[in-house]
Amino acid sequence: MGKMLFGAISQTIFTVRRHAPELIRPAQPTPRELKPLSDIDDQEGLRFHIPLIYIYRQDPIMRNKNPASVIREALAKVLVFYYPFAGRLKEGPARKLMVDCSGDGVLFIEAEADVTLKQLGDALMPPFPCMNELLCDVPGSDGILDSPLLLIQVTRLLCGGFVFALRLNHTMSDAPGLVQFLTALGEMAQGASTPSTLPVWQRELLFAREPPRVTYAHREYDNIEDAKGTIIQQDDITHKSFFFGPTELSALRRLVPVELQSCTTFELLTACLWRCRTIALQPDPEDEMRIICLVNARYRFNPPAIPIGYYGNTFVMPCAISTARELCKKPLAHALELVRKVKSDVTEEYVRSNADLMVIKGRPLFTAVGSFIVSDVTRSGLNDVDFGWGKAVYGGVAKGGAGSFPGVSFFVAFTNHKGESGIVVPICLPSVAMEKFVEELNSMLVQDNNNHVLQAHKLLATSKL
Repeated sequence: MGKMLFGAISQTIFTVRRHAPELIRPAQPTPRELKPLSDIDDQEGLRFHIPLIYIYRQDPIMRNKNPASVIREALAKVLVFYYPFAGRLKEGPARKLMVDCSGDGVLFIEAEADVTLKQLGDALMPPFPCMNELLCDVPGSDGILDSPLLLIQVTRLLCGGFVFALRLNHTMSDAPGLVQFLTALGEMAQGASTPSTLPVWQRELLFAREPPRVTYAHREYDNIEDAKGTIIQQDDITHKSFFFGPTELSALRRLVPVELQSCTTFELLTACLWRCRTIALQPDPEDEMRIICLVNARYRFNPPAIPIGYYGNTFVMPCAISTARELCKKPLAHALELVRKVKSDVTEEYVRSNADLMVIKGRPLFTAVGSFIVSDVTRSGLNDVDFGWGKAVYGGVAKGGAGSFPGVSFFVAFTNHKGESGIVVPICLPSVAMEKFVEELNSMLVQDNNNHVLQAHKLLATSKL
């Protein structure tokens, strides 16, 4: 037990009491087999655990039900269908990952916190400073090989609400795949006997070709030495989240020329953040700066090749490159055009080439030097997961960054306390750079454009962890 701060807005101190961790195994016998991951799953950049958090209000209809008990029972049932999640990863020849479907189980923790949801405040968004309390790191559980693939903690609140937090080994699933699993878990929690969408493994659909052949440049995997020490380190990192609602997005769109007005919100916001982040970091003007966009490739196959129910990773990471000088000095349109082009490059052949590269080059890590990685999960359904208590007040990633690399941001669907729907983006930067980032972003939001003067708007941001 320990006293932690939950959210910089509320400054509420509370205590969490955790029960002993337990392994939840499938409720019925499941096949004992080895299941290889795909060559899109199996890359160095996905060998980490990603935390997510869901916060639920109390529901009078469910007042006599313990959410931990409901979810525990449902978990055992859903693992009959998703039994690979109850297994452990092994490594074969050439570092090939495969799941030993051993049925060893998923780690589960029941807990109680002496706080109400109302006491936690209105601004429930990443980063959550209390994640170590709401998602206990069980010793020895965070390895990639021979470790649980899922860790779940359900923490009941005094008001009858609860927090559902989990940690996923990212090699197993992307956001849509995880949502499919959690949706099935929610259905079982509400009494279903089978998931509405049955899981499909078929990771061989994204195996490398025989023989493998790389047909794209894939600059996202360039092997670049960090000679200038530009990779952001974990020490002295500030985490803040920024809310972009209709007002902010309209202000940014006014900065775009007419010929680019058809850009998507993702493209606009990505270009804006890439530019502001580069200005904040103050790199050498000639340094190459990369924007790596995670693109869902499920619908890039013609004819369609990824079946409904597939829950593996299906995204690729195309990369655009600009010098720091051009990003900082040129209008926003420069970054926007680069982002739009790199997204359009993703085809079925690009995905096949990506899988082949993994085999040929030994499953390399993405380029960290000068890179900013963005992932849009606003349409993944993360915030729609329902265990019987309705939709979450917040559902999505718990923080920015990925593994040991802080230069990753997620776009998360969010509704603020005023009822405005928008996007929350967690950003991780060194403290001094974060100050410059906020200043630059605010200046973009108040620029005079087409003689329309925007009033200064203070971004909703969480404080330093």
